[in-house]
Amino acid sequence: MTRRKISLVLADVDGTLVDEHKVLTPRAQAAVHRLGEAGIRFAVTSGRPPRGMAMLQEPLRIDTPIAGFNGGLFINPDLTILDQKTLPAEIAAESIELLRRHGLDVWVYRGNEWLVDRPDAPHVAHEAWTVKFEPRVVADVAANLDGLAKVVGVSDDFDRVQRCEGTAKETFGERATANRSQPYYLDVTNRNANKGAVAEFLSRHFAVPLDEIATIGDQPTDVPMFKRSGLSIAMGNASDQVKAQAMVATASYNDEGFAKAMERFILDASH
Repeated sequence: MTRRKISLVLADVDGTLVDEHKVLTPRAQAAVHRLGEAGIRFAVTSGRPPRGMAMLQEPLRIDTPIAGFNGGLFINPDLTILDQKTLPAEIAAESIELLRRHGLDVWVYRGNEWLVDRPDAPHVAHEAWTVKFEPRVVADVAANLDGLAKVVGVSDDFDRVQRCEGTAKETFGERATANRSQPYYLDVTNRNANKGAVAEFLSRHFAVPLDEIATIGDQPTDVPMFKRSGLSIAMGNASDQVKAQAMVATASYNDEGFAKAMERFILDASH
């Protein structure tokens, strides 16, 4: 691989930065510290709410904007809102109806708040453990659609989620962004809320050329940032379709894939 200057690394979180058990390993933490020592900024983006990434700030010494909801909401390190892109109410309503028609449970996010109408639905308890805060239970998540940052369809029938993704892309076209952030999650966000836009935001914010940004991820939601960065790295646990969109691949998230990628493609290459 041709060596290139990297000034900023933008990483996905689940399936990438943390392992299968949502654990940030000592080796991954050390790799991020080495980036800082080399003068390379580090930023994270995820389908998670920004508040659900706050636990990474201290161990990784993150001082860059945190991009949640795949770019729908940016917060400063002190959790104040820097920028947000919400769904128009009519598209939020249409997306909820579409997800329910496909048999998916629906969650919605507004600002730093997570709303569900079935607290015992699949993945609610695990998501609460992952993001370190509880959802607010409401009678119907479709009752108030103003200012929503993200609508999520959830199911353990992965084929159903994939089919719903295809339908959502056809239905919304350029009106909204619809991508799976996990095999069991389908995220619908503002049309300008995607991880490619995150890379562009950070490029402007820090005056760093896009070709000096490295991106790393494992899901279809990561492909837009792959396409806008100078170096794109797919995790070993990514699908073949996602790997085909990246320049290089690393090991799995259960085999220190993130740390190995930083060491091999960025830190060692910088010497």
